[in-house]
Amino acid sequence: MDRAAIDAIKDRLDLVDIVRRYVELKPVSGRWKGLCPFHQEKTASFTVNGDEGLYYCFGCQASGDIFDFYSNINGLEFKDALEQLAAEAGVELTPGKVDPGAAKRSSEKKKFLEMHEKAAEYFSRLLKLPEGRAAREYLKKRGVESAAIESFGLGCSSEEWQGLEKFLVSNGYSPEEGVRAGLLSQNAKGHTYDRFRGRLIFPIKNLSGRVIAFGGRIIIEGEPKYLNSSDTPIYKKGEHLYGLSQARTSIARTKQALLTEGYMDVISLHQFGYTNSCGVLGTALTPEQVKRLSGFCSKVILVFDGDSAGLKAALRSSEMILTQGVSCGVIVLPDGEDVDSLLQTRGAEGFQVFLDEARDGLDFCLATLKEGYSPREIMDWSQGFLKKMSNAAIRTFYLPKVASGLGVSEAELRSTFSGVLGQSSTPVVRKRMQRAPLSVGGQEKDDKYFLRYAVQHPEHIVELSERGIMQVLTSQWGTKLWSKFMAHSGKDIMPYLDDSEKAFWAGCRMEDPFSGEDLEEEWRHVCKVIARRRYDLGRKQLTDALRRAQAEGDSDRVNAYLKVLNDSVWRDDEQH
Repeated sequence: MDRAAIDAIKDRLDLVDIVRRYVELKPVSGRWKGLCPFHQEKTASFTVNGDEGLYYCFGCQASGDIFDFYSNINGLEFKDALEQLAAEAGVELTPGKVDPGAAKRSSEKKKFLEMHEKAAEYFSRLLKLPEGRAAREYLKKRGVESAAIESFGLGCSSEEWQGLEKFLVSNGYSPEEGVRAGLLSQNAKGHTYDRFRGRLIFPIKNLSGRVIAFGGRIIIEGEPKYLNSSDTPIYKKGEHLYGLSQARTSIARTKQALLTEGYMDVISLHQFGYTNSCGVLGTALTPEQVKRLSGFCSKVILVFDGDSAGLKAALRSSEMILTQGVSCGVIVLPDGEDVDSLLQTRGAEGFQVFLDEARDGLDFCLATLKEGYSPREIMDWSQGFLKKMSNAAIRTFYLPKVASGLGVSEAELRSTFSGVLGQSSTPVVRKRMQRAPLSVGGQEKDDKYFLRYAVQHPEHIVELSERGIMQVLTSQWGTKLWSKFMAHSGKDIMPYLDDSEKAFWAGCRMEDPFSGEDLEEEWRHVCKVIARRRYDLGRKQLTDALRRAQAEGDSDRVNAYLKVLNDSVWRDDEQH
């Protein structure tokens, strides 16, 4: 980790300016507040402290510094966020020490990204050559304009078995690297050949705009109709969405995303002005994809075909979106129509009619179930839906809505599912509002009482250590965090904290700490509690030793321990 570069970036870039690109912030009592971009809410609980370079959401506990925000909002790894922010700040990065394995993996990923960029250029060039005539005719027939071809980087592959392979080799890459990168295939005899042949090519990009995979549609004849890249070190299909790189700015601005299934559907939507559109990549919608989308918007509108397969996909996807706490709408197109065909025949005005009449996601789910499922299947779905809720608060929100949709009382539904709804499938995230100043000595039952004081008053960390705070911390989490306090006292500690530690640190810094006489009284109380706990701990150790000495019949040790136990240890510690 290049500490000097990290510090320089934080000095040159303002967290508030970065956050305001994605969130509408308003000044409140010396800080900035807005609706959290990481979960759905109606009352602003997302707070930014520009002076300290921290953000914290009192609703979902999202927290961190400029690197955490930029990484999470854009779905980037830390390294990618560091590189992009360094470029924006004009800071030069120097490589840090990494283990050989990490260096090799990083080098391989970099090479695979370069290979995909080269492959994208190769496919794009072929589209303009005689070999691309069939693909150009297909795009013209589908009404795809040159601007969309350029924006999405469309290309084509020839029927040749080793066209791309020869091109990659001519650029210094081996066939084996092409196979590992997912650009080439290898048969049982070890022969390598192009994975994509005779296809219209759709480059798939990450949020940094780098090509990481391809999708290919057969142009003339052959199977399968669509072929996608397999998973590689730079691409996991369940984590990415087609067109999100192009759509994210519009999605962040409108706080709404249109999600469909096909490559051509996404391109057509963009071409007709719906630039907040993206698509799934040949698989069922995943929680990771929903989380990535929810970083930009609070509502996802599904646009699926009206056939049986489309209805089932819409039902699954609606359930997935709703259980993640994101608002959902559903557009089911007339049977026999898809997004592209509807836009080509009816235009944006025709599609807007369907968009305006989009159904609520939960209403769609319940109506679909009632129309084609048995009572038992409906109750099984409802039970699973409520059980999958990402936290108990969301479940509480949807339980009465599900009950109403099923035509039963909320009490009956709770009673029916009481055995399976006792615990959330994931840890409960409780809404924590900004609290009023604590009473002196409040909440001293666990480690967080002492650690909160240290976070809010770091000038006392050294003295707290001298008074023996480490001896009174009872949890592994607390002792680990205190060790980090000591190792990085007086420095920027955020890069060294894990997610739970960041949430605790940022939350404490956002609270209103004690001041004046209250602060002095709280400090005396903290010292007294530490001393008392050290005394209790020492007395327990002596008592245990006394029992062992008594059991062994060692009268000298028994007398010595009794003398110590009767001494004035507590009074000395209290005076100290």
